[in-house]
Amino acid sequence: MQSATEIKQPLLESRSQTTRAARTVFTMAVFTSAFLLFAIQPMFTKMVLPQLGGSPGVWSVAMVFFQALLLFGYLYAHVSTRYLSTRVAIIVHVCLLLVTFAALPIAITTGLGKPPVEGQIFWLIGVFTFSVGLPFFAVAGNGPLLQAWFARTRHRNANDPYFLYAASNLGSFSALLLYPLLFEPGLRLSQQSTSWSIGFALLALLIGASGFIVQRATAGEVEETVRIKVTQGPNARLIGQYIWLSFIPSALLVAVTAHISTDVAATPFLWIIPLALFLLTFVLIFRDRPLVPMAAVAQLVPVMAGLIFIATIMDFNILVTCVIHLGFFMSAALMCHKRLYDLRPNPEHLTQFYLWMSFGGVLGGIFSGLLAPYIFNRILEYPIIVSLVMLVHPAVRQATRSDMLRQAVPVLGVGLAAIAGIYFFRDQEMVKNGLIPFPLVVLSSLAIIGFYKLPLIRAALIPLVFIFLELVYASIFNTTSERSFFGVHQISIRENGQYRVLTHGTTIHGAIQIKNADGTPYTGPIEPLTYYHPKGVLAQTLHLLPAQAAGRDIAVVGLGSGAQACNGATGDRWTYFEIDALVAKIATNPKLFSFLSTCAPNAKIILGDARLTLAEQPPAVFDYLLVDAFSSDSIPVHLLTREALALYMSRLKENGLLVIHISNRHMELQSVAAALARDANISMKARMTPFISNSFVDPTPASAVIFAQKPETLAAFTKELGWNEADSHGVAAWTDDYSNVPGAIWRKYTN
Repeated sequence: MQSATEIKQPLLESRSQTTRAARTVFTMAVFTSAFLLFAIQPMFTKMVLPQLGGSPGVWSVAMVFFQALLLFGYLYAHVSTRYLSTRVAIIVHVCLLLVTFAALPIAITTGLGKPPVEGQIFWLIGVFTFSVGLPFFAVAGNGPLLQAWFARTRHRNANDPYFLYAASNLGSFSALLLYPLLFEPGLRLSQQSTSWSIGFALLALLIGASGFIVQRATAGEVEETVRIKVTQGPNARLIGQYIWLSFIPSALLVAVTAHISTDVAATPFLWIIPLALFLLTFVLIFRDRPLVPMAAVAQLVPVMAGLIFIATIMDFNILVTCVIHLGFFMSAALMCHKRLYDLRPNPEHLTQFYLWMSFGGVLGGIFSGLLAPYIFNRILEYPIIVSLVMLVHPAVRQATRSDMLRQAVPVLGVGLAAIAGIYFFRDQEMVKNGLIPFPLVVLSSLAIIGFYKLPLIRAALIPLVFIFLELVYASIFNTTSERSFFGVHQISIRENGQYRVLTHGTTIHGAIQIKNADGTPYTGPIEPLTYYHPKGVLAQTLHLLPAQAAGRDIAVVGLGSGAQACNGATGDRWTYFEIDALVAKIATNPKLFSFLSTCAPNAKIILGDARLTLAEQPPAVFDYLLVDAFSSDSIPVHLLTREALALYMSRLKENGLLVIHISNRHMELQSVAAALARDANISMKARMTPFISNSFVDPTPASAVIFAQKPETLAAFTKELGWNEADSHGVAAWTDDYSNVPGAIWRKYTN
């Protein structure tokens, strides 16, 4: 008869072999799960982006949605590991994975109809929920869940499973790195969706294997004996710190991404950079020995904040500007995440730790992505968060009350008094001309950068400069702001009160003269200015189009201030396609801009994304179509694709003319347009206008391309007038499934 020891020996050997495989299997499962989790985000957001005009707000809402669903995934992991036995938890999770297969492959739901004119955020959340909610949730909680399972395997590393978090972040980072380099340019969206489904099947097998290992390692033991001895969990004060330290970098992530993509392009290429840096901070910091010197990071945070101020008032190269903003973001995230790691609890509370981290991240995303557009009429969330970063700076956190009273409080008092004085005397010439405000911002910024031995003074100066910029600069230029889902529209008075100007981001979308140089009211004819000046490129395209006795049918994608209407002829019939109801409200208010009320009082304004609303128009209905829908310098990529061009041409009459305004500070788009013309086998010419003047009297330089079905339609657009044939230089035609924004940026800065 065998002894109990002899019976247990084979079981123990089997468990030992299974346990040795645990690290490999769990690492692969965590890596794959994180890879899928972050591959799905740019993939699906790119699918839905054209539905809302390529607005950067789509990605902001997407990040909030994914953060919220990640929170629910972490909550599920916490409940599963805390209240269910290991066996039941494994069965429940495997069943969830099996049910998820019914929601694959991923595609946009059609049940919610087309986007509404207002309430786009709620419609967008609904689309994400019904289209991708279940697949994302199924992978959202795997990180903490698998770490908790691993802690029960009796592996030698089971007592400290945080190394799996590094594998998780490596998987996330790999997905974000490979998406713009491999998946986006190499696979169509339908192929990406199919590939994701295959990856999900692999993940299900790995999770099944992980569950088998856990069950094998704990076989025959009472559940309570498997668990690690429970210690005291985080108290309310510690939980508050988890939330606060997660809130700041998450809110900053959404704000920085929106800021960058507004002035370049709403594209996964630019969304991914801040998110990848965000994840990289976890890889660098969530370890006993950080891979970056944190003392240097603490010094870098205020330096980058000072550079942000200087970049705000000076026109830097876009690459330099991006480096400044991303440098501040990454250093601030490193600082917050290092503090989080220092405060981490024991392994048995890791699911709770990740849950509160996720909760703080959701609050940060909600603040920047959902609440800010409604509670602020301009981008105030960004400076607020930058100021809040200093509250978690080690020097500020460790300062005594006496230190604060001696250093920070006097600076705050003097600074607020100075701001009040300048605001009170804002109508004085030295203030209005910037002779006081501009040097004051520069000197304060240099102090923030240079006072490295006076951290509390630096911390006090940062919010003061932001208050000054937001309060005084806006009042000096008589600027009012209005905000919608699609961005902030500013109306300001320029050139000593002579002109009222509409801007979005860094780009002027219209200007009108309201006073003469001597300050008397302007009573002359209404004349378009800037890009739409009668002597400019865009006006020329309309003037060279043959007049018709019965009038021409003219369509414009992108309303702006409605200035192009005053370049038309008597009898022309105007149709504007505009996605932003706020822009329509501004352009139709004759007290602000009187172009439409004077030159095209009967113009039809159709609200909604141009691709969707233009498709609803009859074929061959327009003589002229101008596409000028760029927000700031951001390109709605879906308006420059093969499918978009086909739609435009189908709505033009036989001799109709298509004009696309391609002026851009950061991208070379002439080759893209030429590639589209070559692909569609239609005629095309381009005019790239050199800089003429920066005054409102002269036309703003503009670059445009024109398309027509027949070469003779473009006969009037001669070389003498600046119009030339264009070469695609080997650039591939952009499609709804393919675009190459990095290539366009590269050509701009290398040619």
